[in-house]
Amino acid sequence: MPNPPKKNSKQSQNNPSDKSKKKRRRRTAWITVGVVAVLLGAAVAATTANLHGKNGSQSSGLSGLIHSAVGTIVGQSGVENILLIGNNARNATSPISLGDGGGQADIMMVAHIDPTKHQIVLITIPRNVLFAQPQFNDPIPKLKTLFFIGAQMQPNQAAQLTVQGVSQLTGLKIKHYIVTDFQGFVDAINAVGGIRIDVPGRLYDPYYSGANLYPGWQTLNGQQALAFIRIRQNQASSTIRVNDFQRMNAEVQMIDALKQKLLSAGSDLTHLPALIGTWQKDVVTNLSTTQLVQIANEASGAKIIHLTIGNIGDSMQLASTSLPGVNQENYITGAYYDIISTKDVYKMLKPYGSKGSSTGLPTLPNPSSVTVQLYGSQTYADRLKAAGFNVQIMGPGNGTYPVQIDYPSGEPAWGWQVGRYLATGNSIVSPGSPNPNAVVVYG
Repeated sequence: MPNPPKKNSKQSQNNPSDKSKKKRRRRTAWITVGVVAVLLGAAVAATTANLHGKNGSQSSGLSGLIHSAVGTIVGQSGVENILLIGNNARNATSPISLGDGGGQADIMMVAHIDPTKHQIVLITIPRNVLFAQPQFNDPIPKLKTLFFIGAQMQPNQAAQLTVQGVSQLTGLKIKHYIVTDFQGFVDAINAVGGIRIDVPGRLYDPYYSGANLYPGWQTLNGQQALAFIRIRQNQASSTIRVNDFQRMNAEVQMIDALKQKLLSAGSDLTHLPALIGTWQKDVVTNLSTTQLVQIANEASGAKIIHLTIGNIGDSMQLASTSLPGVNQENYITGAYYDIISTKDVYKMLKPYGSKGSSTGLPTLPNPSSVTVQLYGSQTYADRLKAAGFNVQIMGPGNGTYPVQIDYPSGEPAWGWQVGRYLATGNSIVSPGSPNPNAVVVYG
């Protein structure tokens, strides 16, 4: 009896078991993209248009949720950096459109994947970073507004311009991006038939999030889930869901439920066709399906490390003032901004390939080179002295709140640095110090 012929490469490609493996990898890739889309959408939904960031805390909450999902997001050969972007546009026609409100990158996170180390580093980027944009007319020049500016130029520039800005800040080479929005979250929840959640108490917010939920276990549809994670102005309670930290916990609760429904062993995958359809519509990426499949196959199970650029001390309210090079007008409109130490960013990210960090702004001075005249508490004096500032106590404070920081004209970085080390998260920093050689603090 003759030996059976050997399979050639073409026959091997048609092997049903090979096809099955490819389908499983493709399915894993789409699940991964979908979960990431939902995670970003959740974090974006938790950010209202008039809420200033507090050190990327919302993004920080997001990072803990995507450990098991983003573990399948990048790879190929060599180190890869992917920027995850959450667009806060309302009623957007696509994840990279402006819609009728918002249209900014309220969530930015770099996924740094190192296949050799089998490691993924998630780097949270604060959205309110003061970021020089000398070529644009942007009165409130924040890192997140690059998305809006790019979208006004042409849709595909929204993500690309944001990638350029984040690359400059981090010093990392970033080529790929994934973008989603509110609708991505809503569609994904609806596609899986809703999410079962234990609502902690009466939630009622008719004006902002639209939440109107009663306590107890229940299945929420997409719009209800969106309201559940957005609410922070609860008219029904003075203790439940009334601040950002509680809202972050709700994100964790919601996304963990979704993650378990999609990725746990024995999950019902009959909803996958609907999910794939919604994610193809609600996610924009320059990664091909082939790349996603390869990424899912190579990076699954990688060790996850999370880093956050900056902290609450970097957040402060800057008064309107002239600032050469910050935009075409050389002038910023007063708003909350995060003032980031590029030296600290480079130190943090150098092990992951950073070539240097820049915001295009004046360099923050060494505290020892700045004199502070303080009208305030001994607590503030001790804090500034410990940082190395030359502190002159001028008198007791009068309880000024928020703390007022006045810097000499032409020296905004002096005031920024004092604000960072006082670390109140809401100091008002303005030009107008009566002493041309000192920052004056009232607190």
